[in-house]
Amino acid sequence: MRYRPRVTERTTSSASTRQRFDRLDALRAVAIVWMAIFHFCFDLNHFGFITQNFYSDPVWTLQRATIVSLFLFCAGMGQAIALDQRQPWPRFWHRWAQVAGCALLVTLGSIWMFPRSFISFGVLHGIVVALIVMRLTGGAGRWLWLLGLVAMLLPQFAQHVLFDTRWTNWIGLVTRKPITEDYVPLLPWLGVVWWGLAAGQWVLARRREWVTGALPEGLAPLATLGRLSLSFYMLHQPVLLGLLMLAVQARAT
Repeated sequence: MRYRPRVTERTTSSASTRQRFDRLDALRAVAIVWMAIFHFCFDLNHFGFITQNFYSDPVWTLQRATIVSLFLFCAGMGQAIALDQRQPWPRFWHRWAQVAGCALLVTLGSIWMFPRSFISFGVLHGIVVALIVMRLTGGAGRWLWLLGLVAMLLPQFAQHVLFDTRWTNWIGLVTRKPITEDYVPLLPWLGVVWWGLAAGQWVLARRREWVTGALPEGLAPLATLGRLSLSFYMLHQPVLLGLLMLAVQARAT
């Protein structure tokens, strides 16, 4: 039997009454602030202020995996809200184009900073593809949980050298991790996004107050920051890098 979210008066009116989802926005803000702190530490290491191994030390690799998971899970929940509100395709494509444009800027900026390990498919690139997949599979209901599990496990059993090139490693079925500063391939990370979408649909149908409830007054700025997550993501690294470059110059004089 096909799974259908429980219909309530609130869900049927969601298309016409736009609600605020401050709690989800705040959770997204936690992810991007944590990401900014992680990037700041990475930048400190890049400029020689600290000495850390961000590529193999579990202290950093586990943090990165958790941050990306939280960020993508929130993206899945956000798309559940968009589908619940019957977001029209033109509005979807407008937002998609914004994310895609930012992903392109990330690639161009990384080519300048890291020409040998530039970012060809990082977290924003992954979201660009995942948004379309979520839009097309949002009606799968409970099957999203199984699809997510398969997506997470598939790279462990279906690796092939065909996917090791710059043009194919975005799929994720690689036999070796590419040399790049950020790598968030479709598999296994689409699984996290699908689980976020499934969780979001379940919450909206059964525990809507979990995401629509009010935040404590002191946490209100987090909700605002969460709604500006794309802008924050694009601006934080140029600001951090600029400040550290000034610090390097000051240290050299």
